[in-house]
Amino acid sequence: MTRLLSIVLPAFNESAVLPQTYQRLSAMAPALAELGLDYELLFVNDGSRDATGELLDDLAGRDGRVRVAHLTRNFGHQAAVTAGLELARGDVVAVMDCDLQDPPEVLPRFLSRWREGYQVVYAVRRKRKEWFGKRLAYWAFYRLLAAISDVRIPLDSGDFCVMDRQAVDLLNSLPERQRFVRGLRTWVGLKQVGVEYERAARAAGRPAYTMRALVKLAMDGLVSFSSAPLRWVTRLGLLSAAMSLLLGLYVLAGWLFDTRTPRGWASLATLVLFMSSVQLLSLGIIGEYVARIFLEVKGRPTYMVARVVEKGRVESAGEPQAQLAPPGNS
Repeated sequence: MTRLLSIVLPAFNESAVLPQTYQRLSAMAPALAELGLDYELLFVNDGSRDATGELLDDLAGRDGRVRVAHLTRNFGHQAAVTAGLELARGDVVAVMDCDLQDPPEVLPRFLSRWREGYQVVYAVRRKRKEWFGKRLAYWAFYRLLAAISDVRIPLDSGDFCVMDRQAVDLLNSLPERQRFVRGLRTWVGLKQVGVEYERAARAAGRPAYTMRALVKLAMDGLVSFSSAPLRWVTRLGLLSAAMSLLLGLYVLAGWLFDTRTPRGWASLATLVLFMSSVQLLSLGIIGEYVARIFLEVKGRPTYMVARVVEKGRVESAGEPQAQLAPPGNS
């Protein structure tokens, strides 16, 4: 029996690379057929400001295997992945980026492990073709996250993965809105395995993930899956109290034994600056957690869909299943 593979592809300003992405994914059809799989390409247009939306609608009008979900604005990569997972129809779902840094040609390796019984097959990046500073930042983030996380998140594993329907349904059932998908994927458990691959350079266009966006993603991961920073604040407070006590004992000893204690503004200024830094750092860490509580309590959705387009049909927020004119007709 043929089963359906949904390939979720978040897209933000990817017009330069989309034709090549579609071509390479379509070329995978024979290899997927050998595995007993039909497929759908589910592109999630994350509020693109270039011609991405028009190109995707054109693909959907020509190819019945292409579906396009247009979000109402740019909600971010993790929100776009979440939207794709919730809209995917497949018995098995793959998540990969549109920029071809995740090569479609390795998908059969992932699917072979899935057929062996693994419910989540995630990619482990053996090598990255990016500038040194970015590679170093990724390396440091994954190791820091592994060191402090409350769950064991595999090193150097991104969102590129294959999940069976049970794993996707469990992931979609989680109520939180500020989502770090690769962490949630680990948290749900099930039978998981990593597959190493060499991450390619972008085929065309500019990266959507700026350093600012990467820092935000890192903060989401660290705060969402670790309470260690809050424990550090407590320990820092205890350390500061201990240092203050020792300093007080030193001053008391000098008064009791009438010894000369060094006087001057330098030591006092250093102490005041140290304590102020501790307080501001502690407030900043607590603020990161409070901000996420605030966002969760408001209950706003992770994303909003303007319309879903496929060949011969469009589903809009207010007009489900409205008919599209056939391609080429006005």
